[in-house]
Amino acid sequence: MTDKQSFPGFFRRPKPIKPEAGQESVWDYPRPPRAEPRFERVVVRLGGQVIVDTTDAVRVLETSHPPVYYMPLDAFPAGVLVPVQGTSFCEFKGEAHYFDVRAGGVRVPRAGWTYPEPSRGFEALSSRVALYPGHMDSCEVNGEQVTFQAGDFYGGWITKNVVGPFKGGPGTAGW
Repeated sequence: MTDKQSFPGFFRRPKPIKPEAGQESVWDYPRPPRAEPRFERVVVRLGGQVIVDTTDAVRVLETSHPPVYYMPLDAFPAGVLVPVQGTSFCEFKGEAHYFDVRAGGVRVPRAGWTYPEPSRGFEALSSRVALYPGHMDSCEVNGEQVTFQAGDFYGGWITKNVVGPFKGGPGTAGW
C-alpha cells in the first residue's frame, strides 16, 4: 500500500474559495514564497499594552498560507523581545531565531521569530520580526482584528481580504 492509499485525501489539494472583489486567495500566492512591503497600519497588543504600531511591514505570501507579517525590530519598545536559544530552518527563508515576547506582566515563550541572515530574496526580513497572532492579546491590520492560522507551527494573519482554505489545521499537512 502506498502512502497515498494509506491516507486517503491526504495529498488532495482542497477546492479554493473563490475570492470576491477586493479579496485575494492564498491559492494564488506563489511557491516558493514572496516577500512584499506593506504600508497598512499594523498594531499588536500584549499584556494590555501596545507592543508595536507601524506602517512599515513586510508580508510573506506562500501558497495555501495566510500572510505572515514582519515588523521592524526597532518598532518594538526595549525589553519586549527577549532572544532565546534554539533555531529552526525554513527551506526558503533560512535559519529562524526566536524571541520570548513580554509586556504588561505577560511573557509568551517563543512567540516571535526573525531571520537575521535570510536566504536570497528575503533580505528584507533581516531586521524584522514576525509574531504568532494567536499568542497576542490582539493583532490588527488597518483597524481590523485578525484571526490566526490554525495549528501550532505557522504564524499566518487572516483578514477579511484573504480567503482559503488555509493550511495548518488537522488534515492539511499534505497540501
